[in-house]
Amino acid sequence: MAFLAKSLADENRLRIILWLGNGQKSVSRLAAELNLSQPLVSHHLRELKRSLLVKVERRGPFIYYEMNDNGILDILKALDDLATKLLAARTTF
Repeated sequence: MAFLAKSLADENRLRIILWLGNGQKSVSRLAAELNLSQPLVSHHLRELKRSLLVKVERRGPFIYYEMNDNGILDILKALDDLATKLLAARTTF
């Protein structure tokens, strides 16, 4: 669990996961949609693949990535709800 949490502890990886929640995408498309460099997106996708959160499909010269299990989106939604609730109840930092 800690390994997965560490993989998701990066803002860019979270953004990539959320974009992949809309379907399969190429590295170049993700880079353009997220306004990130292609090498940076490739780096984060390697980490997400290593943690089994995304899967890869090669078609010709292109590599496409997609969510390995859409259940991760439910977990991220639950974390977002918890963060919102905790922030709303805070009185000090």
